[in-house]
Amino acid sequence: MTELQKLDNLYVANTYARFPVDLVSGSGSLYYDENGKEYIDMGTGIGVTAFGACDTEWKNAVIGQLNALSHTSNLYYTKPCANLAKLLCEKTGLKKVFFANSGAEANECAIKVARKYFEDKTGKQGYIITLTSSFHGRTLTTLSATGQDKFHELFNPLTGGFLHADVGDTLAIENYVKSYPVCGIMIELVQGEGGVNALPNDYVKWVYEFCNKNDILLIVDEVQTGNGRTGKLYAFEHFNILPDVVTTAKGLGGGLPIGACMIGEKAQNVLTFGTHGSTYGGNPVCSAGAISVISRLTPEFLSEVSKKGEYIKNELLTCNGAQSVTGLGLMLGIKTKKPVKEVVDYCIKNGVLVLTAKDKLRLLPPLNIPNNLLEKAVKIIKDAIN
Repeated sequence: MTELQKLDNLYVANTYARFPVDLVSGSGSLYYDENGKEYIDMGTGIGVTAFGACDTEWKNAVIGQLNALSHTSNLYYTKPCANLAKLLCEKTGLKKVFFANSGAEANECAIKVARKYFEDKTGKQGYIITLTSSFHGRTLTTLSATGQDKFHELFNPLTGGFLHADVGDTLAIENYVKSYPVCGIMIELVQGEGGVNALPNDYVKWVYEFCNKNDILLIVDEVQTGNGRTGKLYAFEHFNILPDVVTTAKGLGGGLPIGACMIGEKAQNVLTFGTHGSTYGGNPVCSAGAISVISRLTPEFLSEVSKKGEYIKNELLTCNGAQSVTGLGLMLGIKTKKPVKEVVDYCIKNGVLVLTAKDKLRLLPPLNIPNNLLEKAVKIIKDAIN
């Protein structure tokens, strides 16, 4: 154990099973440890550094804003906050944005929007349906929304008002709506922590049409799938739908903490003065970084993301040790015949940083990873799997 690892274990809360790597610097798709060993990044801090480590354009935008105005409260106006909201609305067709600091906070906002929309409309308290194998955050409320029992252990009593249905079980949703006052349905279009599984297209269309028919808000959690990760700006575009509420974070800030709850026309005026707030939400520095990210996610660039995702998928499907490859774009999960920990250990030893999701290998490389580094990383991953 290194001195840094000893220090971390002594003073940092032991909530992470860290890999035994001390990272000290990074540039683009490469990281370096304290001994100068080079690693190809195939995880981007769990989908955060969309354009890689210390991206020059992102860094210049952040530094420029730091030199102008680093923070002020939401009692005042700032250009980065307003301009980022405008950019997101124009690119998605949604109408209003509430800025938070994380994906969990963005989801908390979405839950409040759905409940208040229903309360304003009916005077009743509403329930939200989520899916088993979902993951929506680690606050008590988003933990309650998460449809995986393993995350609920040790933290009861949970926040009430959530119902869980299996993916594809439309009858369960219909029965819930008959028995409970349901105000919203919250889904991830690719369940990241649930195993990197994309929802079936027909099922998503059914949920979308069911929500429209019953005036139930459809909330799509794009904390991990958003901001170009799946080859579209947001994953809902793959399914030709426009949700009532979309949440996102991770890749939005490019490495700085920011979350966004984007609200569509139906519920755009639900949040009023005093009904929600955040001290740091829409911070000008984080917003400047996010503008740098979002403004570069053009259709042409996203087409290249899709091509890189298909390359990885096709290459790994040739491996005898790979049972399946799931996901969209550069958000992929690989079920391996050997224990995934052995695959991860081999990759790290040979200079590739990867992730896991349940019993799968998970890949979330930089969206702009150069082809030569991608090919090198994929070869090492194939060797590890085989």
